[in-house]
Amino acid sequence: MNNATDLPDPTSDLTARPWFFCGIGGSGMQPLAAILKGRGAEVAGSDRSFDQGRTPEKFAALERQGFTLFPQDGSGITSEAQVLVASAAVEDTVPEMKRAKELGLPRLTRADLNAALFNASETGVAIAGTSGKSTVTGMLGWILEDVGRAPTIMNGAVMKNFVSEDRPFASAVVGSPDLYVSEVDESDGSIAQYRPEVGVLLNVSLDHKSMEELRVLFADYLEASHIAVINADDDEALELLEHADEAITFGIGDRGATIGVRPGSRADGPMRQAALVVDRRDDSEHSLVLNMPGRHNLSNALAAIAGANACGVSVADAVAALARFKGLARRFDIVGTSASGVTVIDDFGHNPEKCAATLRTLRSSPGRVLAFFQPHGYGPLRQMGAELAETFARELGEDDITLLCDPVYFGGTVDRSEGSERIVDLIAKAGGKAIHINTREGCGDWLVANAQSGDRIVIMGARDDTLSVFAADILRKLA
Repeated sequence: MNNATDLPDPTSDLTARPWFFCGIGGSGMQPLAAILKGRGAEVAGSDRSFDQGRTPEKFAALERQGFTLFPQDGSGITSEAQVLVASAAVEDTVPEMKRAKELGLPRLTRADLNAALFNASETGVAIAGTSGKSTVTGMLGWILEDVGRAPTIMNGAVMKNFVSEDRPFASAVVGSPDLYVSEVDESDGSIAQYRPEVGVLLNVSLDHKSMEELRVLFADYLEASHIAVINADDDEALELLEHADEAITFGIGDRGATIGVRPGSRADGPMRQAALVVDRRDDSEHSLVLNMPGRHNLSNALAAIAGANACGVSVADAVAALARFKGLARRFDIVGTSASGVTVIDDFGHNPEKCAATLRTLRSSPGRVLAFFQPHGYGPLRQMGAELAETFARELGEDDITLLCDPVYFGGTVDRSEGSERIVDLIAKAGGKAIHINTREGCGDWLVANAQSGDRIVIMGARDDTLSVFAADILRKLA
């Protein structure tokens, strides 16, 4: 927490001072702003996307909910009483940063604020791992809501069970301050700030940090958790079991996880799946129906069941609640199927493990896959580009095609010397088919012109809400 003044901790009384969010429309900022406002705080903000006219429906919804929005020109920073919330990545040259420094405002990062709210709760339930955090947060939050526990939920994705006309972008739920469910992030090291009652660990694989750094971060996270919930199917996660004081394991495989799946019971389809969940403490079986396909989503469901069980919810009640779970926006989100028989899917896949899970799910059903991938930055592409190329080449078949546009660039001083062309070359060298078209619009035109009946077009990428608009536009043009 970076307080620029000697004033008391602003999180000790959320309503004592007005709050200002720089980047209020972001996936990490918007839910926190909603939680503060739901608890009675005065909240305003600015966003570069708001200035650029991107995703206007999101900002219109925020204004309807009572948030005051300003241009990102510093005009919203008007008083020394305000508290500024801004991502650690926001540069000091941004007008809000300069104005806040002039007035001596306390500044908190997204992680500072979320950790403070989390640690102040009686029961903090954290979901960590390289992939699957948002889905498991949504599942676990829904289970606790369904059984009447009224959790506060902080998520990085829109949870369809909580969407309403008033709140079309429901990435947060404002419930009891004593039960706080949140995904926690290892990419910036902020996972170290949390002190969970229940700490879920889904997987440990390459993303924004090296494996050596990740092992240390996740080991410390398990040591800080009162009860750990660990994926027995993930070798790296299971290696860290010794760091847990008390643990519940989950898994689909044959490693004897506390909560698992009866061998041979799983039936997977293109839209949903079913399995017998077994609690090996009493060998009881529970019939799970999940309205999401893919082995990775069955693993996510087991994680949520085990996490809820660590919170005192019976396995039977958790399994029953998941039958009513509607999923998350941009997580294998089927936009629709055109009259010509082409299905368009919107997906958040952006690192090797997330992309692999989505591609495997698509390949488990018949039809060619046309995988569009928009890298979410030059830095991440440099960090994991080789692994991404290997993933697309390995997971897709000889008739499938990967299509890449240039990485997202919203400004700043990042090195842009290595782009998508390198990834296309690496995919080709690994035996896959890939095409690079500079612009996203050009990629869309190619997809519409080349899609055939029975194809699945998957739109993949992160940190850009307009990808959903892009996916919907492709479906419209296919019609």
